[in-house]
Amino acid sequence: MARRKRNPKQAGDTLVDIVEVRDSAQSFFEENQKLAFGLLAALVVVIGGFFAYNNFYKKPRQKEAVDQMFRAQEQFERDSFALALTNPGGGYLGFLDIIEKYKGTAAANSARYYVGVSYLNLGKYEAAIDYLQQFKAVGEVTPIAKFGALGDAYSELQDMDAAMKNYKKAVSRGENDVLTPYYLKKIGMLHERNGNFAEASKVYQEIKDKYPNSPSGRDIEKYLARVSAKG
Repeated sequence: MARRKRNPKQAGDTLVDIVEVRDSAQSFFEENQKLAFGLLAALVVVIGGFFAYNNFYKKPRQKEAVDQMFRAQEQFERDSFALALTNPGGGYLGFLDIIEKYKGTAAANSARYYVGVSYLNLGKYEAAIDYLQQFKAVGEVTPIAKFGALGDAYSELQDMDAAMKNYKKAVSRGENDVLTPYYLKKIGMLHERNGNFAEASKVYQEIKDKYPNSPSGRDIEKYLARVSAKG
């Protein structure tokens, strides 16, 4: 996945840059996103009636929305986020049009997540937050992905309190061997940034104890050593 644009920071603003963990785990993040997007694609199909008012009216609209959305999903997977939003090609609708035309369907709900992550990658963080907050996450994985993405958007806006709140929501919404340690590490990084080295050490130790073989756990020793030296 393409790296998100970041606002310039003045030198010496922080001891620890919150994006360090994202950059150091880029391949993991790609795997994480593919996992979440695959589950979302499944959700679009299997929870069709969840947001329906009338199944006889809704089911055909849901199927039509799914058929319309596949090209936008393809553009999204290619990191062509702007095209995915409004003009995926071939006469198909972008995610924003799916939301507008197929209100009340599971497809429109899932499109809100895609839109939120697309805006996040395009550097439009307020818009990303708006759509991610509207997304109704169900299941075990998508709530983690939703709140984790919200944490990323707030961190890009330098609202670290809101970022911390959402990362904590992400790790509390479910247990996943990949996603949970990933967002735990971001919590640790924020604690470290704020000078809370004991709290950071506690989080890093949790990753070491519970997720040692995860992508986030493989280099956790260096984070533990760093906070130990500072504390």
